[in-house]
Amino acid sequence: MSLSDPASPIPAVQTSGLSRNYGTLAALDQIDLTVDQGDLFGFIGSNGAGKTTTLRILATFLAPSGGTACVMGYDVVKEADKVRHIIGYMPDFFGVYKDMEVTEYLDFFGACYKIPVAQREKTVADVLELVGLTEKRGALIGALSRGMQQRLGLARVLIHDPQVLLLDEPASGLDPRARIEMMAVLQELQRLRKTIIISSHILSELQTLCNRVAIIERGKLIYSGPVQGVREQVGSGRVIWVRVGTDQAEAIALLRVRPEVSAVVAVDGEIKVTLASQETDHSLVAEVLVKNGVRLLEMREDEIGLEEVFMQVTRGETQ
Repeated sequence: MSLSDPASPIPAVQTSGLSRNYGTLAALDQIDLTVDQGDLFGFIGSNGAGKTTTLRILATFLAPSGGTACVMGYDVVKEADKVRHIIGYMPDFFGVYKDMEVTEYLDFFGACYKIPVAQREKTVADVLELVGLTEKRGALIGALSRGMQQRLGLARVLIHDPQVLLLDEPASGLDPRARIEMMAVLQELQRLRKTIIISSHILSELQTLCNRVAIIERGKLIYSGPVQGVREQVGSGRVIWVRVGTDQAEAIALLRVRPEVSAVVAVDGEIKVTLASQETDHSLVAEVLVKNGVRLLEMREDEIGLEEVFMQVTRGETQ
């Protein structure tokens, strides 16, 4: 697999005012999105939010009604042929030829991409190894499990060594083990400096998998940025949980008077401390308690998750 130039200033994907209308329905409404090279980018939204529409436009299968979209600097409308050579698009549902063997299937698509015959055998072997299907090279596709068929679909989009992967719900319908295996493959692809945009409903997995995410609802982009930046989007302060070995009421009183603390409550033997600002160092809590003779047993920060952010910044509206 080839490596992208990490020093290149060109975004892997960039859209400006991207819109798509179906009659009076705005499936996409002025989307401005930037995905940098090497990103493993999570695209989050309810059914009908506009995720698939966006990916289909980037894959050149659908023309935008307004705005622009570029992949590695190539316009998806004006330079569609160039875009198709550098992307790999995996839709949420894709057809497989169940009576073909795994290697025959990949060899067929290698021929479609005009990979020379002498090179195709090694290319097929490489992508099968990458997705963990080497032992199934001679199996009929119809005999593969759903998870293996999904990995075969990923192997198919990798056959021409694309720089950018557009994956629409690649873990849809998979059991927990198959999902974990699929996510491991995606992490390996990122290590190979592939740029990956993945839409998914499995937010807990995206949280640990992706370095950046975007949240979309009813065709509008609500958030786009680093995974660790989603806390600022919901506007809530950092939450610190504390257990003390002395008088809990005394600890609460000490913290409650601090201007850096917005709320302090006792919850099931612990103290829940909400800081007023994201910038406040949580060590302040320990410093206040210890300096005043409170015996501190445990302190941990309550990490906000993608699922919580998604529920807070969206309304569950569909189109």
